[in-house]
Amino acid sequence: MYDREAAVWYANKWWDGRNPQYPSFDVDCTNYISQCLRAGGAPMHGGPARDRGWWITDSNWSFSWSVAHSLRWYLAGSTRGLTAVQVGSAEELGLGDVIAYDFQGDGRFDHTTIVTAKDGASPLVNAHTYDALKRSWDYKDSYAYRPEAKYVFFRINDHFS
Repeated sequence: MYDREAAVWYANKWWDGRNPQYPSFDVDCTNYISQCLRAGGAPMHGGPARDRGWWITDSNWSFSWSVAHSLRWYLAGSTRGLTAVQVGSAEELGLGDVIAYDFQGDGRFDHTTIVTAKDGASPLVNAHTYDALKRSWDYKDSYAYRPEAKYVFFRINDHFS
């Protein structure tokens, strides 16, 4: 069962730091989101093939663990372990859910965040790379934002297969 509170607790604890139990990357957003999902109890599978599943070991990890574009497609198609449902709007998300960002609108997703609070119906998110705590989900105040930005909203399934 996905423990949303544990995922959010982890996200709030490590939003501006790096957990030494995991590798750290210059572009760390998806690695951080994966850590949050794992803290919430999401099961890993697929190793050691880097292009399969969602997983990390001491010295290796799947592309979906650490690359925004890969996690976006993993969540869209996974039927085993960590799974999610794509929903149509940010307002349908709850705590512990994930947003994938394509800031250029070119089909290549380059950022990932986790919902850690709500402002009314609007999600607030945490992120790494440029560390953020309870930031507005749409990033309209960010240098990375472009009017052509696209978002994909994932509700993490509460039960894992």
